[in-house]
Amino acid sequence: MERYVEKFVRYLEIEKNYSRHTIINYSLDLEDFKKFLGGLAIEALDYLTLRKYLAVLKGKNLNARTIARHLSVLRSFFKFLTREGYLKNNPTLSISTPKQEKRLPLFLTEEEITRLIESALPKDEKGSRDKAILETFYSTGIRISELVGLDIADVDFIGGIVKVMGKGKKERIVPIGEKAIAAIRDYLDKRKKQADTLFLNKSGQRITTKGVRDIVKKYIRLASIKQGVSPHTLRHSFATHLLNRGADLRSVQELLGHANLSTTQIYTHLTTERLRDVYDKAHPRA
Repeated sequence: MERYVEKFVRYLEIEKNYSRHTIINYSLDLEDFKKFLGGLAIEALDYLTLRKYLAVLKGKNLNARTIARHLSVLRSFFKFLTREGYLKNNPTLSISTPKQEKRLPLFLTEEEITRLIESALPKDEKGSRDKAILETFYSTGIRISELVGLDIADVDFIGGIVKVMGKGKKERIVPIGEKAIAAIRDYLDKRKKQADTLFLNKSGQRITTKGVRDIVKKYIRLASIKQGVSPHTLRHSFATHLLNRGADLRSVQELLGHANLSTTQIYTHLTTERLRDVYDKAHPRA
């Protein structure tokens, strides 16, 4: 199986152009599957073996979403092997995906976002950086990996746009608001070290995703906002607030960098709930 995994990983890198993060996750899931197989040859795999593997995953108390991810990786892997002629039959074709609960994404209200951003006081370089990070997150709706990857040259301060390298190394252009631009300018004016990277840590290196998570946690606590909020919550809030104020779903899809509209449609559940609340309060016969 080792050589098949190596060929599959090369395919993901070269032909599919997947990110390093995605490839690592695929490799870890396949490593777990390889341990389950033990000495069993991959050519001897059948439907029942896969069902046993899914049962093992369920026995680890993994949720349906995680099990579905494992299965998705196996489907891609075996599809590749059968297409390339390494295997005659694809054993995953008869396996159904576990039913998943639809979880609505957590988001902050506009008032909570204001409290969060204003809790970062730009008194010094660190405070200015933190405020610029929070403003940029909410202003653009970009992913944490996209934010830490930003260079100064990616920000068009005059045009009010940012060039972002998204999933699958797909580049996109997103607007950035005046308040975020002003916060970035203030940070760069106070910054002592000259570098091409936009956001630096205390060592003068590119800030890490962990560093950004710690910053968000810090200001969530300072602003006395509910727990469970992450950098991704700011992305959810960005999308929800746009839709609440009349943006169309297709535009929000483009801004978020979603490949499929179905991914963006989760936010319509949130706006529908808001409309129902308004209806219940305002309609005389609701």
